[in-house]
Amino acid sequence: MVRYGKEHKSATRRRIIEVAGRRFKQDGIDSSGVSTLMKDAGLTNGAFYAHFQSKDDLVTTAIADQLTVQAEDVVARAAPGRAGLEQIVRGYLSPRHRDSLGDGCPNAALLDEIGRCADTTRQAYTDGVLVLIDGIAARMVPEDPPSARVKALSLLGLMAGTLQLARALTDSQLSNELLDQGIDNALALLDAGQRV
Repeated sequence: MVRYGKEHKSATRRRIIEVAGRRFKQDGIDSSGVSTLMKDAGLTNGAFYAHFQSKDDLVTTAIADQLTVQAEDVVARAAPGRAGLEQIVRGYLSPRHRDSLGDGCPNAALLDEIGRCADTTRQAYTDGVLVLIDGIAARMVPEDPPSARVKALSLLGLMAGTLQLARALTDSQLSNELLDQGIDNALALLDAGQRV
């Protein structure tokens, strides 16, 4: 029997989490069985339980990870202030993001399923989405980010819902027009209530 070090175990766990995050967004949580996830990670089913207590444990971990990655990759890397907000909106409501389910936003891909998950998963989602929202709110009102938290959450809801609908449409022209209108709506929300 081969013994692996902590670094190998950590790297294997990381690979499972990343594979699960992509697969959940691509196919849904309920449609992604442990055996499929482990096959995608190049591992056996038996190896799963060395890293996670249950599929729910993996779901919770993967959702938290996906939101952390989104906060780091999208929000933290955007330009400061209003320019960064527009960059986030335009990137989120782009045909490229629409067409990249597995690599895209966990909100638009999984919200309906997360709402039916266990409380621990929903709490991990809440914690992760608040980090994301706080990054957006800090761009909206740098001097008082907490005052913009609900507006930032509303912006995310508008964008996630628009993206979900755009993904569901079979008419690509209509889907593109919806994304464009979503950008206009999101930018109008950002500008609403701004001092002149």
